[in-house]
This record gives sequence, C-alpha cells and structure tokens, in this order.
Amino acid sequence: MELEYDLIVIGAGSGGLAASEKAARYGARVAIAEHAKPGGACVNYGCIPERLLDYAAGFNRLEQVAASYGWQDCARVFDWARFVQAKEQHIHHLNQVHLGHIQEAGIEFLHGHASFLDDHTISVADRPVTAKKILVAVGAKPIKPDIPGVEYAITWHELYHLPRQPQSIAIIGADPIGVKIAGSLNALGTRVTHIISEERILPTVDAEVSQELQKRLINQGVQFFNKTRVTAIEKTNEGLALTCDGFSDPLMVETVLVDAPRVPNLDALNLDKANVQLTPSGAIRVDEFSRTSQENIFAIGDCTERIPLTPCAIAQGRSFAETEFGTQSRKGNLAWVPISISSHPEAATVGASEAEVRAQYGDAAGCYRTEFRPLLYCLAKGEEKTFIKVVVNRQDQERVLGVHMVGDGAIEIVQSLAVALKLGATKHDLDAAIGIHPSNGEELFSITGY
Repeated sequence: MELEYDLIVIGAGSGGLAASEKAARYGARVAIAEHAKPGGACVNYGCIPERLLDYAAGFNRLEQVAASYGWQDCARVFDWARFVQAKEQHIHHLNQVHLGHIQEAGIEFLHGHASFLDDHTISVADRPVTAKKILVAVGAKPIKPDIPGVEYAITWHELYHLPRQPQSIAIIGADPIGVKIAGSLNALGTRVTHIISEERILPTVDAEVSQELQKRLINQGVQFFNKTRVTAIEKTNEGLALTCDGFSDPLMVETVLVDAPRVPNLDALNLDKANVQLTPSGAIRVDEFSRTSQENIFAIGDCTERIPLTPCAIAQGRSFAETEFGTQSRKGNLAWVPISISSHPEAATVGASEAEVRAQYGDAAGCYRTEFRPLLYCLAKGEEKTFIKVVVNRQDQERVLGVHMVGDGAIEIVQSLAVALKLGATKHDLDAAIGIHPSNGEELFSITGY
C-alpha cells in the first residue's frame, strides 16, 4: 500500500513547524496536523504574550524615571482591554504568517485532533491519514495541583481572557512563568502575592540570580510567601480566600494563577496503538536523534524529557529533518542554551550555576561578580542596580562555564555571550575585550573574583 505522505507532523508549534518546513525543502511530501492555532504555546499563550506584557509594564517603569530627566509628569492609565486587543491582533498576525509559510512550502495543513490508529496511520477529524514517518511535536500543557477549590484558579493560558486587569492576584509556583507574570502585573499596579513551596523562586537557576531577582521584586512591592503551601481555595463574596500552611487568616485576592510544572500534552494521542514507549515521568522516550521505540515515529520538544524551551524544540525539529530527509545526521546540540526571564528586572543565564561548577570541580571553581547602578537610573531616586556573575574553572585557563545577569539588557547580553562560551572563552578573553562605553555590557570586562 502506498502511503500518502513521507512525513506527518502532529503539532504546529515551533518545533513541528521547523521540522515540517525543513523536510519539505528537501522534497518530502509533508502534512501537519493541529487542532488549535499554528504557533503553539509560545506564540499563543507563552513567550510572545509574556514579552508583550513585560514591555507594557516596562513603559510604566520608564515613565517614572523620565521625570528625573526633565519630563513633566502627566496622568496615564493602563488599559488592560486595549492591551489584550492589541496583543490578540499581533498573535493573529503571527498565526497567519505561520500558515503562509506552511502553504509556501507545499505542506498540507490538517485541522483537527490527531490520534494514532497504528504506527503509520493517524486519524485527524475522523479522517485516516498515512505516512512513512510520523513526528510528534505536541508540546506540554499546564496542570493544576490537587487543591480543594483549584477550579476557581486560572493558568497562564487563561490570563489574557480576564475581562479586566486583576486588582490583586496570588501566583502559586516558583517556575519562570509565574515569576515573569508577577513582576509585570506588579509593575502595572496589581497587588501581587507570590506563594512558593520552595525556599526560593527559580530553584533550577544560579542561587544568587534567584535571590537577587526575588529581592528586587520585594523592593518593588511583590509579597512573597516562601516555603508555603496553599491547602484550599474558597470562593466568597469578597473574592477568593486562600488557606495557607502556617497562617491563621486566609489570604483574600481577586484572582489565583497556578504555575505548576507542565506535563507532556499526550492526551488522546493513543500512543499505545503505535507501540510508542513513555518514560517513568510520562514523557515520550527518545534517543539523541529523536527516535522513539517505534522506528518510524519520532518526537521533539516539550513532550520529551529535554530542555523545555522554544529554541530547543526548533533545533531538534531541524536536526530531525536534516537527519531523516537531508544529507547528514545531526543530533542537535543543546549545550550552552541561554535562558531568559523577562521579569522586572529582567534576568538571563547561560551555562552552569556556581553550585554545579563547585560540585564538579571543587576548589577549582571560581566566581567573579559585580553590582552597579546603570547610567539610565543615575538621575533618579531609588536603588536600581544590575548584577553580573561569571563562573570559571581555574584549572582550565579560567574557562568561563557560566554567566548570570539580573538587570536591564541581561537578555541581549547573555544571548551574545552564549556563542563565546560555546567557543571556549576564558576570563582572560573577557578581560582583554574592549567594551562599549557607557553601557551595562562593559561592566562584564572589569569584574573582580572571590
């Protein structure tokens, strides 16, 4: 029996789109199945909306600084509905851009839920479709913890469906999404309470970065309850009442947002019909070439146990297409992946944390750090500062193994440094570099160690 396609991709998120378009450029007959809007979580719920909200909040922050430069104060009010409308228009534009790319590449777009019938066949909107190879790129989805009353809470998927900006919000969870939303909403005037069960936010990043970021957020007005668990959420006439361990009185807020770790979005895929094995955590098991336990089925992105970031999914998708339809085998290099946190202030990191370097190299681990007040804020009142930290291996010519930054420009600066670290940059290389003056980035080239 002749199969209809060389490749069917399940999921039109960033990774699935990258894989399908690259495979099509190699001449493959490709279809992509998606029940929602193209672009995936990044475009429709995550990275793009988060960054737009961050920009909106940043204008308020800069306006407060503007008075110190001679700009006269004037009354301004943030319009949540207008922002959401503008955001939706931009997201719609991105959806159409992705659809245009699909059409230009000659890829067939199959709209509807997909599920496996066997290892070469999927059903999309009750239509059986066959392919030589199938790529699963369905991403992950937010979940709500098992708390009585959690049905009254929202996730980041529903945040922009709120009819108005919440006057008060409790954010449950220490992961980056919650930290970003907390900083942005606080800067826009929402009273934010951040509740985390861990000792600090962002437990997977360098400890000083998370501590610095949390300290700055507290100074800006975010209330933190560390090492605290919410045991119940109750809807009352005054709002939502949260019962927390260690507190006799409930916390009253208008909105509750839960930022629990995401889980692979595998519901109703019927992977068992294709003999695709899962890991103990419930992700699709893959090897370094994204191959599953079924030889013609592959998986990339957040539905596997690899770094859950959009650029990583794109890299995996392109490597898959190059290996299966191109001219060479590629594993996809996920070393030295920079991570951004578009919070207030913003933060970014690349490479290993101090704890990780000390665990691997012991006394050979070294750190350089600096904290300074950026020129932008030198005319304004307040204690706005930028923090930079460099971690090295002293026994390997002080090779730089990690760079961590909190403050304006962190995302762009660390993104650029990721290339240098991948190429083996040392502390001497940084010291010998000539910086742009005046800039935040030049401070990187004159920091002292401890």
